[in-house]
Amino acid sequence: MSEIQNLQTYDPFADTGEEEAGQPQGYIHIRIQQRNGRKTLTTVQGLPSEYDQKKLLKAFKKEFACNGTLVQDEELGQIIQLQGDQRLKVQNFLGDNGIDKNIIKIHGF
Repeated sequence: MSEIQNLQTYDPFADTGEEEAGQPQGYIHIRIQQRNGRKTLTTVQGLPSEYDQKKLLKAFKKEFACNGTLVQDEELGQIIQLQGDQRLKVQNFLGDNGIDKNIIKIHGF
């Protein structure tokens, strides 16, 4: 009879300890949240730390003619919230200003 050997099984759910839980893997996430009726919020998270969040928010507000705020989250850090559906505008703005569009992920609808 032949022997059955278990050749080093791989557990895809094992914690390797390489990345911190809850942190985006180098991606910039642009999400939309439905408020009430036609009102929406656009959130931007995962921006690199070399970019000043306050200056980006100020540029977004001026460029897109919308209001916005910075929200501090204990797990995700600073998140930019903008009024309205600004997902494509934010993606194009970041792409035009030196951020690779391949690391920008758009979520929603």
